[in-house]
Amino acid sequence: MTTHFSQNAEESPEPRKAEVKGNIPSWLQGTLLRNGPGMFSVGVTSYNHWFDGMAIMKSFAIKDGEVTYRSRFLESDTYKVNKAANRIVVSEMGTMAYPDPSKNFIVKAITFLNHTVPDFTDNGASNFIKYGNDYYATSETNYIRKIDPVTLETQDKVDYMKYLPVNLASSHPHYDKEGNAYNFGTSIAEKAKTKYILFKVPAVSETDQAKDGPALKKVEVLCTVPCRSLLTPSYYHSFGLTVNYFIFIEQPLKLDILKMATAYMRGVNWASCLKFSPEENTLIHLIDRKTGKVVDTKYYTGAMVVYHHVNAFEDDGHVIVDVIAYKDNSLYDAFYLNRMKENSGSEDDSYTKPSYKRFVLPIHPDKGVAVGEDLVKLKYTTASAVKEKEGKLMCQAEVLCGGFELPRMNYNFNGKKHRFVYGCSVEKCAVAKEIAKFDTETKTRLHWSEDNCLPSEPVFIPRPNGESEDDGVVLATVINSNPGQSSFFLILDGRTFKEVARAYVNTALNRDMHGFFIPQQN
Repeated sequence: MTTHFSQNAEESPEPRKAEVKGNIPSWLQGTLLRNGPGMFSVGVTSYNHWFDGMAIMKSFAIKDGEVTYRSRFLESDTYKVNKAANRIVVSEMGTMAYPDPSKNFIVKAITFLNHTVPDFTDNGASNFIKYGNDYYATSETNYIRKIDPVTLETQDKVDYMKYLPVNLASSHPHYDKEGNAYNFGTSIAEKAKTKYILFKVPAVSETDQAKDGPALKKVEVLCTVPCRSLLTPSYYHSFGLTVNYFIFIEQPLKLDILKMATAYMRGVNWASCLKFSPEENTLIHLIDRKTGKVVDTKYYTGAMVVYHHVNAFEDDGHVIVDVIAYKDNSLYDAFYLNRMKENSGSEDDSYTKPSYKRFVLPIHPDKGVAVGEDLVKLKYTTASAVKEKEGKLMCQAEVLCGGFELPRMNYNFNGKKHRFVYGCSVEKCAVAKEIAKFDTETKTRLHWSEDNCLPSEPVFIPRPNGESEDDGVVLATVINSNPGQSSFFLILDGRTFKEVARAYVNTALNRDMHGFFIPQQN
């Protein structure tokens, strides 16, 4: 199966009704938004990396058993400037933009200065986040773009730096039942310190709803975690939380700030300044939600790279942290477009598949415990946390399964003990050809796949007042390469993982990253 990952998508801004086969549950009412790169060439210039492509947003509105589809490019400043110049002029992580050779020296000098102290892109092609009552397209820079979740029109550009000093921010916040959002950002060399900032964006009350300005205006800093090194902060894509703790992983995949400042001059991209140090340990920070302080105990494990946290929960004096972990940072390289073209439809020999790992962090004091003793007392896991010295534990994870990515679960169980996780099967290459439901207790999987089809990250939607954790449906979009057949929106039963319905969109769909479901308000 050949899929042209570097082919520019076509937008469909006007709503179009999809052809539904099967019966969509009457309780399922709302909109699934999906985001990802969709434009890879402008004029004679092309992006080198799939993550760099300019964002295209998709929406699947479900109402009364029908599905309406539309898509739109995110009209970011990056998009507008590139389109106006008819070439790529804004650099992305994997693609440096150089001036038109015909431009004069002054233009080239300005471009050079802009890359020495980079003003990052606002091409939010990774995910959607909700702050207050507003929805934003986001990547991981200091810029997010407000969007209309119905029409997908691009609205205000918001700079985190106006509200708190973060140069980078995660695209996977957490939300509580009150509507508060929690996120992490990295503050680089601010007042000669580099730190990770945990912040809260409060829910917007009905009285504040009509007031102008983003909810970020009322942002609260909950905790700052000093970076282990001033000019090489760790890269992270997500974090975890439980009822009483936040979990932040400081891993030995680091951004070299000095190398970034000279990357343009050296003729290399910013991604080349992201270095993995396999000889270094990973430090897992546990932050007390009540006090806003990092707990004294230091939890270490071996070198690893984590993009996605699955979930975290507490059990009998332990914090259990489930993550998808890689042994190195080769995943990023797998998405260079020339590599994707070479490996399209085949196994990738250089691919390193991830492991679903479960860490267990004992939170009771280790005083009186002998060096070398394992402090984990739970019977249902083989994970360990061995005392190396006072206040320092070396943790070894239990591997629950391998070749599983883009994990999603019933978000009602976020921060609580869960059993089921939905995700993509990535056994042989980074591009999934099937999705799966994984049972963490039995270690078994249910699968869905179809010939010549590429499914997206699956998103679980719980049935209102559902009877069990997996009582609901799973939503995915599917690129269909079968001749004469359309791509489709797929609905699976959350329990059985059998197909409930599909909706043919009668247009091409592009590969994307993450989805966000907005339930219809009564």
